[in-house]
Amino acid sequence: MNFTEKENYNFNDLVEIVKVLRAPDGCPWDREQTHKSIRSNFIEETYEAVEAIDTDDLDLLKEELGDVLLQVALHAEIESEQGTFDINDVCDGICKKLIIRHPHVFADVKADTTEKVLKNWDAIKMKTKSQKTQTQAILSVSKALPSLMRSTKIQQKAAKVGFDWENVDGALDKLFEECEELKTAVENKDKENQREELGDVLFSAVNVARFLDIDSEHALYDACDKFTDRFSSVERLANERGIDMKTASLSVLNSLWDEVKLSKN
Repeated sequence: MNFTEKENYNFNDLVEIVKVLRAPDGCPWDREQTHKSIRSNFIEETYEAVEAIDTDDLDLLKEELGDVLLQVALHAEIESEQGTFDINDVCDGICKKLIIRHPHVFADVKADTTEKVLKNWDAIKMKTKSQKTQTQAILSVSKALPSLMRSTKIQQKAAKVGFDWENVDGALDKLFEECEELKTAVENKDKENQREELGDVLFSAVNVARFLDIDSEHALYDACDKFTDRFSSVERLANERGIDMKTASLSVLNSLWDEVKLSKN
């Protein structure tokens, strides 16, 4: 193995280290990996980088961005071994995309506001991807996205051609309508329809969030944290008062919940 340790490494060193790990005399685990086998790793590392952003932990962010970069290098190296593309092709592609989609920077197009920039971006994106209809643009939204995020993007693309409520009131009315349809499906014990109607409720809730300029993913994230915090307080109160949560009635537990909720308002 021809490798020399250094005090400081750069991007090119990372690419070479990945090549060494994937080499016949490298690491058995790294050699076995495929795009699909490390797919979940890619997602996990991305979310860990997001967590570092959310917690304002710059040291952790630096580390997690490195882990994300490793995933990019691994995927590129897997294809490099097959002769399809390498990391330089990846860099070439993103550079060309950035130049094409920023004609207000690299050409003579005028776009002096964020709104104009985004409008140009969407138009160029549709053209470069040969999308002639808005349906094609909607279909291009990745199905691998978290569903709340995918819902927002689909709704945004539909709204670009006027398929949208005039204001949040219409979105709220639709949400209430879908809730009633879900209630009916539950009353009818129609399992298949329950699943469909629940999906409609969630999709409509995302639509309300979009009108309120609220990130539905973040809103649900915060709701999970709030529930966890309140549940912890309920459990602590129950222990202090000798209440067994497993056998206590729902009215007793709801009373504890309401008490915690009032104390935190």
